[in-house]
Amino acid sequence: MSSIDLNNISAWQYHLPEQLIASRPSKNRDDSRLMVVRRQTGQIEHRQIRELPDLLSAHDRLVFNNTKVVPGRLFGFRTATKGKWEGLFLQEQPDLRWKITGQTRGRLQAGETLTIVPAAQADAETDGVYSTPDNPLLLTLDEQSEDGSWLVTPNSSAAAFDLLDTFGTLPLPPYIGRKVADAADNDRYQTVFANQPGAIAAPTAGLHFTTDLLQRCRQNEIARSEVTLHVGIGTFRPVSAERLSDHQMHAEWCQVTPAAAAEIKQTIAAGNNIVAVGTTSVRTLEASAIDESDNGWSGSTNLFITPGFQFRFVSQLLTNFHLPGSTLIVLVAALAGYELTMEAYRKAVEQQYRFYSYGDAMLML
Repeated sequence: MSSIDLNNISAWQYHLPEQLIASRPSKNRDDSRLMVVRRQTGQIEHRQIRELPDLLSAHDRLVFNNTKVVPGRLFGFRTATKGKWEGLFLQEQPDLRWKITGQTRGRLQAGETLTIVPAAQADAETDGVYSTPDNPLLLTLDEQSEDGSWLVTPNSSAAAFDLLDTFGTLPLPPYIGRKVADAADNDRYQTVFANQPGAIAAPTAGLHFTTDLLQRCRQNEIARSEVTLHVGIGTFRPVSAERLSDHQMHAEWCQVTPAAAAEIKQTIAAGNNIVAVGTTSVRTLEASAIDESDNGWSGSTNLFITPGFQFRFVSQLLTNFHLPGSTLIVLVAALAGYELTMEAYRKAVEQQYRFYSYGDAMLML
């Protein structure tokens, strides 16, 4: 048994050479490498993601997060002062106001407006000043929440996602290093099965799947279900507390439909594995399990899965390699154990796997 204090964030750090952070995806989705970690024996194998259908058992069930990333990164300026502003669309409220967060010089005040410029224009500006577009999107600041986000009223009655398509860009993680997503990002930073708009980050384990790989899984009698978790701003925020027990997870909306709930429970009852594709699928499934509803489940969850957590639905996990000190590496260790997880990460660095959103994958069996 490890004597390391797993409640201390320092236990979850590891050294990652910068050159292993993937700023671009592999040429093809299923070119990614796959580390296979067998929990019962501690054996670690080096395979390819396209071998996945042969690594799972017939009648196991893959559970995917079908959320779709919206072009929620916005650029603009404070209308009155011309000071630059940059931020994120978080969600649309029932009253059609938007919840946003952002940063600018100085303190924003209720009643002022932000002028939003198209992302392509913001990317092209070189003189440090955004010019006012012909038909700007104006956001009037109504009220600020305790978490620093704002409720704002757009000056347009158009649908929120239509406005984001015009003015926004996909909010790529900071380590990718691009201010505005390009054509390749617009294709590859979405899963091929994304159909529920609302996320501001991709469920990255799903990025490896092609329609052909999904078909080969079906041919091997591996079942498939979909759940939804709209990945929120918490995905960009590291654990700031020194103790995990002091960390407050951001809530994210998720859903398990009645049909998916029935499929998952039937698979478990038959003695087969639920293979969560990504940590967001894990959190969605386990949040629904805690609710113990037989008719599906939807709502917000701030579930923080740490070692000692009792998994009710998930038995296996496909996931990418996560940031040091993140809630995601902690979740992986809750399923696989601390020692084995950190050994897998050491091996990944040693074998030069590619890390993070556009990187390679790990399969915990």
